[in-house]
Amino acid sequence: MKNLLFICSRNQWRSPTAETIWRKHAYFNAKSAGTSPKARKTVSQADIRWADVIFAMESKHKSRLKAEFSRLLDHKPIYVLDIPDNYRYMDPELVQELETLVPTYLDI
Repeated sequence: MKNLLFICSRNQWRSPTAETIWRKHAYFNAKSAGTSPKARKTVSQADIRWADVIFAMESKHKSRLKAEFSRLLDHKPIYVLDIPDNYRYMDPELVQELETLVPTYLDI
């Protein structure tokens, strides 16, 4: 089982949608968190240690992770999905984007 961590700003719409989709998959565990102090769940060192692969919704999220957790991220792949903050939780377009983009990084 691979541990997938999905990151957005407030952990409100995009990353929780990704977590919901991918935690149902037989080969993956999934969690989500946000980079903002006001996030529903703010990303922690424990989240970074747990993750095998990290997906950031935007490049600013990757930059924030690198600034805060640089040493913990040395051997962790971080992929930027380039999904803007234009969606609500489980928006069908967002689900489609996640189901299309994420597998390209996971060899499935």
